[in-house]
Amino acid sequence: MSFGLKSLVNSAKALAIGDSGSKASLGDLFPVVNKAADGDDCDHDCDSCVVQYPKNFKIDEEDELYGFVKGWSTHVLVATGKTDWVRDVADEKGSVMQAIDGAKGPSNGRLMLSASNIPTPHHSSDYSEPTTVLLLPAFTIIENVTPATVPTLINEFINKAPTNTAPLEPVSLPRALPAPLPEGTPAVLLELTTRPCPHRALILLCSQKTRDARCGQSAPLLRKELQRHLQPLGLYRDLDDERPGGVGIYFISHVGGHKYSANMMVYRRPDAFGLDNVERGKLSEGEKLIVSKKEMAAPAEGTAGGSDDVGAAQCIWLARVRPEDCEGIVKFTVLQGKVVKPQRQLRGGFDRSKGLMSW
Repeated sequence: MSFGLKSLVNSAKALAIGDSGSKASLGDLFPVVNKAADGDDCDHDCDSCVVQYPKNFKIDEEDELYGFVKGWSTHVLVATGKTDWVRDVADEKGSVMQAIDGAKGPSNGRLMLSASNIPTPHHSSDYSEPTTVLLLPAFTIIENVTPATVPTLINEFINKAPTNTAPLEPVSLPRALPAPLPEGTPAVLLELTTRPCPHRALILLCSQKTRDARCGQSAPLLRKELQRHLQPLGLYRDLDDERPGGVGIYFISHVGGHKYSANMMVYRRPDAFGLDNVERGKLSEGEKLIVSKKEMAAPAEGTAGGSDDVGAAQCIWLARVRPEDCEGIVKFTVLQGKVVKPQRQLRGGFDRSKGLMSW
């Protein structure tokens, strides 16, 4: 594609997403690894990776990625226990997703809605059962959600939660709130309850093969490779593991841009593991050992759910992720909030501590 045609296409994409022209530059939004600070191997692919994509796994490598995601204010992940859904998750009959799509939208900006493989309370895929919602960037779990309680969910929780553009201030949401339900509903379901998400960081992977087979292929393979690098650090958390700290990995529905598979969104608490300012390339062997020990424990201060819990400070949205990228993504993106391959992989995101966004 010629430079002139690419420029026209990018201009059309910017117009389509309502680009205000105020987006942060690629170099300003997130720090980028560099050899002087992070070591000679900071941008190397993993050479021990045994996981590979199928030979026919082909994606778009030509498009410019950064700055072409539509801005969002809050992100809702609905627990379904599934890894794939009908093409548009709002068409999942009787689901919370359908109810959210049909309700009056939030008053605090655009809502991104995702179905997820987060387990449902009774490990059931029956949409008539109450389920759980994870609200971001608040890092708040809301329980006992049903289609009938969606108006309360939006009005009393989503509307009052911090957004991606809000400054870092303590999350303040009701611990419990009665919700109007049809007569005859058991009393135990009359209350929406909240609790903090226990994790320091979340990795979200699109797994929706009904939208694109590559998403269904890539998500399980990336999770396997991410697990291989997180487990020795004691940071891997499976779906039912709610030990404080660590990294939760969830499959979610289509987020857009499946031709750039795999898409990965990394939500991080502020300085999630106390390593954001570490320059690995300048450490002595003794200092590297200290850092290794620090990687295996979430910092004591600012723990999830404490009075100073501010939710996510960053969301780093990557694409074109391959298994061999996972070592660098864990080491630098998840643990330090840095981007390894910005030109090829960074689609966008936000940093609330800087007040910067990609849109």
